[in-house]
Amino acid sequence: MSYRLIRPLFFALDAERAHHLSIRLLRLMPVPPALEPDPMLGQTVAGITFPNPVGLAAGYDKEGLVAHKMHGLGFGFTELGTLTPLPQKGNPLPRLFRLAEDRAVVNRMGFNNGGQAAAAERIAKRRRPGRNGQNPVIGINIGANKDATDRIADYATGVTCMAPLADYLTVNISSPNTPGLRALQDRAALDQLLGAVMAARGTNRTPIFLKVAPDLEPADIEDIADACIDHRIDALIVSNTTISRPSLRSPLAGEAGGLSGAPLHDLALQRLRDFRRVLGTRLPLIGVGGIATAEQAYARIRAGASLIQLYSALVYEGPYLARRINSGIKALMARDGVRNISEIVGIDA
Repeated sequence: MSYRLIRPLFFALDAERAHHLSIRLLRLMPVPPALEPDPMLGQTVAGITFPNPVGLAAGYDKEGLVAHKMHGLGFGFTELGTLTPLPQKGNPLPRLFRLAEDRAVVNRMGFNNGGQAAAAERIAKRRRPGRNGQNPVIGINIGANKDATDRIADYATGVTCMAPLADYLTVNISSPNTPGLRALQDRAALDQLLGAVMAARGTNRTPIFLKVAPDLEPADIEDIADACIDHRIDALIVSNTTISRPSLRSPLAGEAGGLSGAPLHDLALQRLRDFRRVLGTRLPLIGVGGIATAEQAYARIRAGASLIQLYSALVYEGPYLARRINSGIKALMARDGVRNISEIVGIDA
């Protein structure tokens, strides 16, 4: 109720200004105590114990300013970034748009961030044990600089710099806002990239996740799945924003960039089903895209996602959406006689 009252104030601001305001407000929030695994919702994925399956997707906390606090809003894990080796301003303003009529967002941010070195120093200071000796689960999303002459080298640099600070690393090759980046999803380039990433990890056992686009052909799905298995990637995040434009009502529908939110739901769900069909249970999947309710999260898990992430839905539903989704998932599990969420991962696949 409180968010419905204040949402018009946020919507009166430019979308990016509203985003920065929300970060400033969260920075004022005390650091919550560590979140204990829920007996029904907690599970181990890629060797990491997640207290619940609802995560905050990359893109919200680009710089690692509030990731260590987001479990206080009910998130089982937070993925910060995308971080690039060198600072970059990103694309020109305006670059973030609310499509309120469609409950969607279009962004063409362009990996704007202050660089990995500054973020690493900040994150290291905050990765201290909580009251019960535990830290919240934090993933770090890494990318390449727009003007990099060797983008694969940028990803290797990201692994070397950020792996010691992360519970897992996400290799983001699926943003539509860095020209040519998605070409790294092609099999030959992907083999070269993942080989370099895993070599850079060395003896550090930080799990490596790969984040892919929803705009894939069947052959792409087969190739990506095979590459992930061949290079022993630890999990696959399906998916990033889409460059497609389904039927939209907002006058901002024509803005260039990646589309997220409600219109992405069906496409992202189908891509998850596609990867589950190809991979079976050989690789954990994380479902992202258009999730705004407990029912949608539950369906994504039953379709094959061990974990889910959300971001755009927070714009419309408020900061405590993760808590509501977790409560709703537990109610659905109780209805179906499920004791632990791991029992239903992929049950509908």
